[in-house]
Amino acid sequence: MLALHTMTNSNSNSNSYISITQKPISIKLKASKTTNSFHYKLPSPHRFSRYFVPFLSIWALLSISQVYFSPLPCPHYIRRLRPDPHTTTNDEFWTWARSGVTAFKPCLDFTDSYVNKSRTPVYKRYMVVVVSGGLNQQRNQIIDAVVIARILRAVLVAPILQVNQIWGDDSEFGDIFDISHFKETLKHDVKVVSSLPATHLMRRRIKAPLLPFNAGEEWVHTNYGEGKLDKKSVLILRGFDSRLAKNLTSDLQKLRCKVAFEALRFQPWIEELAERFVRRMREEGPYVALHLRLEKDVWVRTGCHSGLGSEEDEVVERERASKPRLLTSRSKLTPRRRYLAGLCPLNANEISWVLKGLGASRKTRMYWAGGEPFGGRDALQPLRADYPKLFNKWSLARPRELDGLKRKPSVLAAIDYQVCLKSQLFLASHGGNMARSLQGHRTFLGYGKPIRPNKRQLVRLFLNTTLTHHQIRRKIKQIHTEEPSDFTNNKDDAIAYPAHHCMCTP
Repeated sequence: MLALHTMTNSNSNSNSYISITQKPISIKLKASKTTNSFHYKLPSPHRFSRYFVPFLSIWALLSISQVYFSPLPCPHYIRRLRPDPHTTTNDEFWTWARSGVTAFKPCLDFTDSYVNKSRTPVYKRYMVVVVSGGLNQQRNQIIDAVVIARILRAVLVAPILQVNQIWGDDSEFGDIFDISHFKETLKHDVKVVSSLPATHLMRRRIKAPLLPFNAGEEWVHTNYGEGKLDKKSVLILRGFDSRLAKNLTSDLQKLRCKVAFEALRFQPWIEELAERFVRRMREEGPYVALHLRLEKDVWVRTGCHSGLGSEEDEVVERERASKPRLLTSRSKLTPRRRYLAGLCPLNANEISWVLKGLGASRKTRMYWAGGEPFGGRDALQPLRADYPKLFNKWSLARPRELDGLKRKPSVLAAIDYQVCLKSQLFLASHGGNMARSLQGHRTFLGYGKPIRPNKRQLVRLFLNTTLTHHQIRRKIKQIHTEEPSDFTNNKDDAIAYPAHHCMCTP
């Protein structure tokens, strides 16, 4: 892999001061009355002038230098106004970041058939869903749960967030999301209640079959409806992550967008806390948000090497060998082949190259979201060396501002989500639920450009030893600028690509 060489120059100026006593010194010489004592004699005028006049001159110069040449403190507003050698480059970078944003606007106009069914709801069937995983994985399941409830015309009980051993968060739906807003936004689509009514606590639970991958509307009707779910039973649904088909009817695709981008709002106190961090990031203008997938479990699950060294690779290999079930896909591929296929997360070194190729100057402010990187601070050093204005929620927080949240990873993930959502440019080092959701959410709201790194082409550049640094940067810009935009492509995934399903021209 191409090695990065970063030189950091640091100049430190220190000032020394000599303090000269201002008060005259008086010396009295007293002659001895005894003849044998030592006699003090003043020098002759000629000798006096030889020694005293130069001393007097030096003393005067030092006194004057204290008055006129002492360094004055530089006010903070003067320091900010000094010329920035990267201003032009960064202006060009932000102009490019604002370009290419879709001109489409949110458009959730449902068909007459959908609206008419909304006016005649069936509020006798109840559905309880248990969602698992991290925050963004749970979001995806909640979205599909609302769609399934709509298909069955069932009442949806506020989703239960399963406590995961990895995440260790016991937060409930109402702790993370604004449940009142959720109910109000969906009142014409699906009825949502906070809990099962007392009349249904002892009702028969339906043992529903596991939702298969790519299950469509017809399968849901056949296996969960049509006599299986009635007013005397409660459907309990779990284990359905990413199993509902992506290519549903137009109305159901719009419902997905409505849940994801309008109904699922975080608790006001979470959004207010995230907004404080957004304001701090914007103190010097726009900022870039990075979702860095550098945690140890990510390297284990992807079957890739972190690029930190052989010792770290051995640690990951041992854990992967002891837990082969963690490897997500293509288990027979070696780490090398995975890397060449573009299946590995970009590490901090490669992310830095991408940013430089896109034109981000050293002064660009960066917010990075994600968990503790494998390797600690050393894992981020290549990125921090090139972009010293690198922040996360912990470095932005005031004292005690995040106290009590270290054991609440869902809340911390919600803060990351909001700060990334409001950035001018968002870039993820790897795919995943958060990157997918943010990509679509930012498109839906008309926020800044999302960058989807073309990892397969980037790997070829990094391994090409015949290219100069300048050529690599130019080609990185070409890869991510000249390729046709897929904002309006007919993608089935309405959450990642909402333009075709949930937006229209103004």
